[in-house]
Amino acid sequence: MMDLDPRLYENVSVSDNDVRDIVLSYLVHNCFKETAETFLSSTGLKLPIDYTVDVDKRKAILNFVLEGDAVKAIELTEELAPNLLENDMDLHFDLLSLHFIELVRSRKCTEAVEFGQKKLTPFGKVSKYVEKLEDFMALLAYEEPEKSPMFHLLSPEYRQNVADSLNRAILAHANLPAYSSLERVIQQSAVVRQYLQQEVGKDSYTPFSLKAFLSK
Repeated sequence: MMDLDPRLYENVSVSDNDVRDIVLSYLVHNCFKETAETFLSSTGLKLPIDYTVDVDKRKAILNFVLEGDAVKAIELTEELAPNLLENDMDLHFDLLSLHFIELVRSRKCTEAVEFGQKKLTPFGKVSKYVEKLEDFMALLAYEEPEKSPMFHLLSPEYRQNVADSLNRAILAHANLPAYSSLERVIQQSAVVRQYLQQEVGKDSYTPFSLKAFLSK
């Protein structure tokens, strides 16, 4: 068992450049290109050329997802990252499902049924998709699907989750980090805090909460 004493790290400092790199990683990861360029010019940092590749195309794809235009998002993804969706069945399913949901939202139920039968039915052969398919198809039974038990499928948060998954997949396909440095720092902080709680004592270290940290 590792002998971990938090006091050993009390005087470890984080340089300004490290902080700037973390901020820059977050901006580029999320396609905030203009903000990243402004940040670069004000800090004097230089961005590795491979990090700027296809930021505009990635941003366009993510915007289409957030707007509910999954068909266009799929088309551009296939241009930017060939074979990605063919090899990532879960992601392809999520995007196709998003299009089905938007058809239901627009009350194009006949078109939704036809699309579902053509594009989504094949996924029913895989057990892990069956329950999800049932939820999607159940939306057709409601005159106001926004008020159905599956209302969360029509929420902006659902689109955001699909967009985040697609963004990570595109970056990984280009051999770039799937998560920003900021996300990895938060993930590591949560793990370390959990370890300390288990090893040092529950009363000494409460589980890490980003919401609680930001509210201080």
